[in-house]
Amino acid sequence: MNRPLTVVAVLSTLMISRLASAQQLTADVPYVENGHARHVLDIYTPEKSTDEKLPVMFWIHGGGWQAGDKSDVALKPKVLTERGFVVVSTNYRLLPEVTMDVLTRDVAKSFGWVYRNIAKYGGDPHRIFVGGHSAGAQLAALICIDDRYLKAEGVSFEVLRGCVPVDGDTYDIPKIIMTAEHRQALYGGKMFTFGHRQKFGNDPEQHVDFSAVTHVAKGKGIPPFLLLYFPGNPDTRAQAARLEAVLKESAIPVTTYGKRDSNHSRLNNDLGKPDDPATEQFLKFLDANVAR
Repeated sequence: MNRPLTVVAVLSTLMISRLASAQQLTADVPYVENGHARHVLDIYTPEKSTDEKLPVMFWIHGGGWQAGDKSDVALKPKVLTERGFVVVSTNYRLLPEVTMDVLTRDVAKSFGWVYRNIAKYGGDPHRIFVGGHSAGAQLAALICIDDRYLKAEGVSFEVLRGCVPVDGDTYDIPKIIMTAEHRQALYGGKMFTFGHRQKFGNDPEQHVDFSAVTHVAKGKGIPPFLLLYFPGNPDTRAQAARLEAVLKESAIPVTTYGKRDSNHSRLNNDLGKPDDPATEQFLKFLDANVAR
């Protein structure tokens, strides 16, 4: 039976419609000519165009390097485009189809495309923030600290305005491998067959090389960092503290914030919500560094 819409239902419909039109989406833009199906990115631009070139947020999704999609951005495009940002969310090839070095270079290639082309979409290629959640946090931290990846794409760290890794547990990969395997040995359970050790190449030298902490140094132009994490997860809490300490040793500006009453997924999905304390830190960080 068809029922008349209630006032609440009408308001909800209007709100959903308004949210859907809050930004313009250019979807599935290829960043590699004749590339893989996952060599695509989405570009969100403000509803109203402007002659001014806008700062850019380049976002890297999570999913354990094995899953996830560029559509996993929750409220970020809406909130950031309303604040005058262009938002880019990228896909990349996944494990085990490719190895970690190939996967990481995919992200760098995507960033290089953004640097060369984002002005066509109203973005400023010289004011780019990088962020990511979980596996995306590791990738964000790595490409903003190990300059080999962006240099290979002809991009200097000078274009970076800041980096926002969200609840990553792999800024120091040898430490997380030792932690996880020691925990398994102490408390039992089947050992990992495709854990961090295997994902990062099952080679101690590669584990060190894929760790963002390995490459921190003064004078490289590493941008300021905001590390968001969930304190209830001892691994992401410890890894945030580890990267924070290494950045501070090299006099690189870094802020860490642990959001309680949350979890790994909610911390990321709630970014952009009113009265969310992690969102407050996020927006404060962007405002402080956008004109740096």
